[in-house]
Amino acid sequence: MRNRPLMLAVLLLLAVIAVLVTLNQEGLREERDVDFSALVKLVEQQQVASMTIRGTDITATLTDGSRVACTGPGTSDYYTAFYAKNGVTPNYESPTDSKWIDAAFEFATLVAVVAMFTVFMRQVAAGNGRAMSFGKARARLNGDQGKRVTFLDVAGADEAKEELEEIIQFLKDPRKFTRLGGRIPKGVLLMGGPGTGKTLLARAVAGEAGVPFFSISGSEFVEMFVGVGASRVRDLFDQAKKNAPCIVFIDEIDAVGRSRSAGLGGGQDEREQTLNQLLVEMDGFDSTEGVILVAATNRPDVLDPALMRPGRFDRRVVVASPDVRGRTGILQVHARRVPLAEDVDLERLAKGCVGFSGADLENLVNEAALLAARQNKRKVEQGDLESAKDKVAMGAERKSMVISDEEKRHSAYHEAGHAIVSRMVPEADPVNKISIVPRTRMLGVTQFSPSEESHNLTRTKLASRIVMLMGGRAAEELIFQTFDTGASDDLKRATRTAQAMVCELGMSDALGPVVLGEREEQSFLGRDYSRRTQDYSEATAQAIDAEVKRLVTGAYAQALAILTDNLHVLHAIAGVLIERETLDGPEFERLMDAAKPTA
Repeated sequence: MRNRPLMLAVLLLLAVIAVLVTLNQEGLREERDVDFSALVKLVEQQQVASMTIRGTDITATLTDGSRVACTGPGTSDYYTAFYAKNGVTPNYESPTDSKWIDAAFEFATLVAVVAMFTVFMRQVAAGNGRAMSFGKARARLNGDQGKRVTFLDVAGADEAKEELEEIIQFLKDPRKFTRLGGRIPKGVLLMGGPGTGKTLLARAVAGEAGVPFFSISGSEFVEMFVGVGASRVRDLFDQAKKNAPCIVFIDEIDAVGRSRSAGLGGGQDEREQTLNQLLVEMDGFDSTEGVILVAATNRPDVLDPALMRPGRFDRRVVVASPDVRGRTGILQVHARRVPLAEDVDLERLAKGCVGFSGADLENLVNEAALLAARQNKRKVEQGDLESAKDKVAMGAERKSMVISDEEKRHSAYHEAGHAIVSRMVPEADPVNKISIVPRTRMLGVTQFSPSEESHNLTRTKLASRIVMLMGGRAAEELIFQTFDTGASDDLKRATRTAQAMVCELGMSDALGPVVLGEREEQSFLGRDYSRRTQDYSEATAQAIDAEVKRLVTGAYAQALAILTDNLHVLHAIAGVLIERETLDGPEFERLMDAAKPTA
């Protein structure tokens, strides 16, 4: 620490000050100021035990231990005789005895204050003025230094890249667009779920254009001090204009850009002041200045309408979860730095990663590399990637967890029930893996892998999904004549699916193609506080409850009937699971074909 000698000097000065205060006894005891006449009366009443006279300053200690002070004639012969007559012998001290202490005390205090101020200013300088820069934007500037990110590092978002190509062309050659009177979008809003690559896309745009890239999080604008957020917004755009052409990237903009219509916080709310300043700044700079604002959010529904209008965020780019081709491309990008064995088939792996985001796939490759390293392998094999996929999707195996044989049997029949029922209902996804190995959140799992990407779910597919979810509990009741808590999550998911079919998707014959109960979400509080408004009568509510119950109980009866007709298949699959604990999709299909299930 470079300031250590100076800090030691300050501490030494403070110690000297403490000694001087101790020597100056007048500052240590409480003294009551009185008039000299009052002191004379106390002497006459013989209540004074001792007295110290320093020039004209008189201090007396009374018989009760208290002290009084006053200003008097000092060494007058008359009062000297008066004190002696009343049994008091004053202690005469020179006024200079304490002056040097007072002077030293004042000097040491002044030096200590100057030294402490010097240390503070050095700390400010060492911290780039952070102590005095509350209103400065904390945006990080990434120029040419460091690793440059380009579109070659981005996969699985081809449509989003095409949308952003025009931004890159503008930054490289703005006259190409302005010569015909066109106006480049001032802002680009990247919308997508967590981990889909919104931040990576923004960095790739800056890397392709070769311009400065300012990045800041939306939460960094708001502070406990009123007005700091608005000041930081102004400073951010001032910095951007000085470095134009450039890109300003605000991550998680919903932290500062939430709708003001919630009516919470009042008109003086710090967040609203920050948002108002952001709206003004986005309107205040001209597109020809070369400043492009790129923001990312996974909650576009809560953003303020004024922020979303043309002239601010003109262009909205949806960054969706990748399809099978996109997942293959993402795996190839992340596998560049990992030595792969010859048997690795990334396309086959990608087909089993339905619903994985780009971040999930990156984590998958990293987990596979760590697993191969723990086993002292020189290359990552297909088995390592498959194990990593299971860990990312279902959690880590709990190998140390001890379960009884009876629980193992329950889990095996439960998962076998899911798999068999799914195989026997229409439009169900094929089984990818069945496992009764305890994992982070479950004792067993049946994993499905769609044969093709589906974006719309039919009524038949949703109904089959409810039947599949009830297959586990139906198998337990059929074999053990009872059931345990293992089906609680299945019941919850089945009930929610049935409620969505009835209330949101219009898939109920009894209630018809209507939407019942709009879902309200407080944009200020967030998704966890959402609730469904009841815009229907009590009779309709009873009809909804009856229809949901009919769908779930009907699915349970159907699952029970399928397993009753295929009891020999259930025993066969469960027996293999108890013995081997894990079955993959092809093995399950071979066992089903060998057992000849009844349709």
